[in-house]
Amino acid sequence: MAFFISGLKSDEFDVLNGLSEEQLAERNVVVYVADEKPGFPCRVTLDDAEVGERVFLLNYAYQPNDTPYKASHAIFVRENAADAMPFENEVPVSLSSRLLSLRGFDANHMMIEADIAQGSDIKPMLEGFFENPDVSYIQMHYARRGCFAAVAHRG
Repeated sequence: MAFFISGLKSDEFDVLNGLSEEQLAERNVVVYVADEKPGFPCRVTLDDAEVGERVFLLNYAYQPNDTPYKASHAIFVRENAADAMPFENEVPVSLSSRLLSLRGFDANHMMIEADIAQGSDIKPMLEGFFENPDVSYIQMHYARRGCFAAVAHRG
C-alpha cells in the first residue's frame, strides 16, 4: 500500500527564528546547539540537525482534535528549518534509525491500530496499517521519549 511521510510546515515556527533565548524562554521554548548527530531530529526537515546548528525544543499539539487522544509533547525544530519534500514509500533515516511507535487513526481521529517498529520493519508495518481501509493516517512517535516524529498518509 503506497504512502508518503511528511514533516511539519516551517511557517508554523517562523516566528521563533531570530528571537533571543530570553524571548524564546518567554514562549516556553528551550534553545539547544546540536552537539552530536544523530541527536536532534527536526520535525520539519525530517533530518537530524547538524553539529553546531541551533534548535528549538518546544511543546507541539500534534493531535489537536477533540477526542480522548488529544495530545501535545516536546519536539525539536531547527532554526530557519526548510520544509522537507514528502518521502514517498520510504522512511527517512531520522525515523528508521530509531525505535518508533506507530499509531493508526481513523477519520474521526480515533486510534484503531498501534505497534512499535524499527529500521526495515517500519515500511511494511506502515503498508500493513494502510491495508485497513479505516486507517486515515498514521502518527509516528519516538518510542523511547514519546515525542511526535512525523505523520504518514495514503499515497
